[in-house]
Amino acid sequence: MSNLNEFLKEKLTTENYSRLTALDNPKMHEFIADAIELTGAASVSVFTDSEEDRTYIRKLAIKNGEEIALDVDGHTCHFDGYNDQARDKARTKYLLPAGSDLGASLNSVEKQAGVEEVRSFLKDSMVGREMLVCFFCLGPLDSDFSIPCVQITDSPYVAHSETILYRPGYEQFRKIGSSPDFFRFLHSEGKLEDFVSKNIDKRRVYIDLEEDLVYSTNTQYGGNTIGLKKLALRLAIQKASKEGWLAEHMFVLGAHGPGGRVTYFTGAFPSACGKTSTSMLPGQTIVGDDIAYFRKKDGQIRSVNVEKGIFGIIRDVNSKDDPIIYEALTSPYEVIFSNILVDDANKPHWLGMGAKLPKEGINHSGKWQKGKKDSNGNEITASHKNARYCLNIPDLSNRDPMLDDPDGVPVGGVVYGGRDSDTWVPVEQAFSWAEGILIKGACLESETTAATLGKEGVRTFNLMSNLDFLSIPLGKYIQNNLDFAKEIENPPLIFSVNYFLKGKNGKYLNGMADKLVWIMWAELRVNDEVNGIKTPTGVIPIYEDLQQLFKDHLDEDYTKDDYIRQFTIRIPENLAKLDRVEKIYREKVSDTPQILYDTFAKVRDRLKATGDKYGDVISPYDLLG
Repeated sequence: MSNLNEFLKEKLTTENYSRLTALDNPKMHEFIADAIELTGAASVSVFTDSEEDRTYIRKLAIKNGEEIALDVDGHTCHFDGYNDQARDKARTKYLLPAGSDLGASLNSVEKQAGVEEVRSFLKDSMVGREMLVCFFCLGPLDSDFSIPCVQITDSPYVAHSETILYRPGYEQFRKIGSSPDFFRFLHSEGKLEDFVSKNIDKRRVYIDLEEDLVYSTNTQYGGNTIGLKKLALRLAIQKASKEGWLAEHMFVLGAHGPGGRVTYFTGAFPSACGKTSTSMLPGQTIVGDDIAYFRKKDGQIRSVNVEKGIFGIIRDVNSKDDPIIYEALTSPYEVIFSNILVDDANKPHWLGMGAKLPKEGINHSGKWQKGKKDSNGNEITASHKNARYCLNIPDLSNRDPMLDDPDGVPVGGVVYGGRDSDTWVPVEQAFSWAEGILIKGACLESETTAATLGKEGVRTFNLMSNLDFLSIPLGKYIQNNLDFAKEIENPPLIFSVNYFLKGKNGKYLNGMADKLVWIMWAELRVNDEVNGIKTPTGVIPIYEDLQQLFKDHLDEDYTKDDYIRQFTIRIPENLAKLDRVEKIYREKVSDTPQILYDTFAKVRDRLKATGDKYGDVISPYDLLG
């Protein structure tokens, strides 16, 4: 564009032009000018970090019909289209230059063709609409972890969500000056019909790793449109790989040990495996529930929550099982509900909320009554199974005081958990950082449930619960994690947890609340306050330590019989898991580090030797030595 300033001056009001040019960043100005020209926006609003600007966005979302005000002050509800209710994995692709390759596991499209396609869908998509230009920051402000971001969208719902989920970034852009080091996101919801995206067949989410740029169009669902969430995670993973830090799909939790001590844990869990419930354990404090950055500082590994809010699944959130979140959702805080049921009194309702649902109301399908079916004859539930809530972590009573610390929190332990009916014990510590990454993280699997896929128990491989978001080859990602702790004298301990172990009768061997005990045992291990029992795959608790923890934290009597059933070592199942996962690496991951195969071989030998000595099913007492 030959005369950038003149173009912007022509397209923006005096106030918005002044706000934009107060940020002396030519690359950002060019991005915004290109978006204006491409989309044909009728007007452009540039937002600062002020509360007045946040209020404008909130009111615009209601005025435009993308949100409706609910009965509690500060609460609104948004509906996505009936067929726009989840991340579109098939149409989420990396834009790769000719000759580039991320491996067969990662979805990509040739860059030139992909850019031409998505920009053709964005062409004139904002004619007659207001373009919203918003600035945010990933990670705490004024920090080594900070990544400034600019989000362009025509959806006030998307902008509103991001004001809740992310720290403000206008002043951060002022501080970086002309630096080109920031992420860019361009979104248009496309043509609307009844306030939702119409052309779902043209839904696209294309990620340009070379340019740190994401295009998104013809969709409203948060996972496809809220740029700073999983879309930014993909950009951050590649940036981290180049710069020597880590971007992970993990919660950050403050576990409160004896004497007022706080030990920070991060954890990766695939969907429906207990990630959010672990980050919200009773009596502990939450830093974040979804995405974490890791850096090395002063000989420590430290981590931050990239976000300041939660975009969580609301199904089964109730006052008994999730009292803190439920309290926030029923208090006059700023909350966006999406795809729940709204009754005629503008009250929200959702599946599993612990109260009887109305027989009629409004939901993502329009007017709804009990028994309503879609065009395929499927019953439409009152609230969508993937219905969400969006809230501020500072509004939670268990927020951790280190939430916004620019130096992050020191990581004491890393936890990997999956849905596993017959192999992993409830909690086990890896022998080393390397074995933790390879035998816990790189072996992570989760079993499907009958409720979601119609067939229960199918194991799905999910490398460190980050497989969907990786933007670098899988082998390189594993090696980055291995290398990250090389210069750290005492790296965090790594644990596996499994809340879904079953007995021979098919019933779970763990109670829902037991996860608190497993994490509190890990807290004691990090601080070298309890001993353990060595198994072929790591270190498990001693009965007496768990007995005390169950009494102290759950006021329960934990029996030796329960302990033996839960911590029995199952040799054939562990060997089968290694074989199953190794087959995936040999067939699908061409750049797998040799150390993974070598470590698998060592653990396989340990399992076989222990099985030869004690049998296929080994009581923890047999290993006491």
